[in-house]
Amino acid sequence: MTLKEKQSIKALLAEYVEQKGSQNKAARSLNEVSAATISQILSGNWDLISDDMWRNVAHQVGYERRSWNIVPTRGYTKMTQILTDAQDNALVMAVVGDAGCGKTEAIKTYTAANRNVYHLCCSEYWNRKHFLTELLRSLGIEATGTVTDMMFDAIQALKKKDAPLVILDEADKLSDQVLYFFISIYNQLEDHCGILLCATDYLEKRIKRGVRNSRKGYREIYSRVGRKFIGLPLANTKDVAAICAVNGVTDKGDIARIAEEADGDLRRVKRLVWSLKTQEQEEA
Repeated sequence: MTLKEKQSIKALLAEYVEQKGSQNKAARSLNEVSAATISQILSGNWDLISDDMWRNVAHQVGYERRSWNIVPTRGYTKMTQILTDAQDNALVMAVVGDAGCGKTEAIKTYTAANRNVYHLCCSEYWNRKHFLTELLRSLGIEATGTVTDMMFDAIQALKKKDAPLVILDEADKLSDQVLYFFISIYNQLEDHCGILLCATDYLEKRIKRGVRNSRKGYREIYSRVGRKFIGLPLANTKDVAAICAVNGVTDKGDIARIAEEADGDLRRVKRLVWSLKTQEQEEA
């Protein structure tokens, strides 16, 4: 871990602490990072901080070793508009888009720039307690007690926030038992807290299938998202060209090849740009 990398991580951590409101709240929202460690990093006392800890902090505050400039593509721009609308007006919505359409990048940028936004990246292995632990952690609250206690703590904390927004990213990975919590959160925070379910179009198919088959809770979920799933567009050739340009790729032939090979997937665009730049450096 170089000095320059540590300085960049420190700057991102300082922004994270400001966004959370205090070093203690930031520490409670990060995995395996104490308030003392945060204080040492921000004050420049780095002698006792291991490279593993630096990497842990770096990952959680959004540091990337290779510089990458973001472009407001069609999907990114639409996702940002949805996030703003949901937080400003306490709306509950479901957003679907193919992998690599720009939704998660927009969410990360929006979360870093706005207060009281809580981004949970969901996983298949989450049970009800794990879900609530992650929600409380993002709120900067220690998870203790029963599932009922934890749900109460989360609801009360969100009620005290000004215009909170909860984002359940990759919500299609949640089990039915965890997804039912969405109904409980909605019922107790309606018109106060914005909630976004974000996923691939599998979530839309799953919910609509559940409604058709009269599965428990699915009609309620469908109703609470307004019986609508908002689709995000994939990146087009113009989007890819703009991304390439701001990241140092200007040759029209290279841009055309990247656009064709990426097939609208922004993650693939990033890999192809980095691969091309690495190749150019090696040949120089």
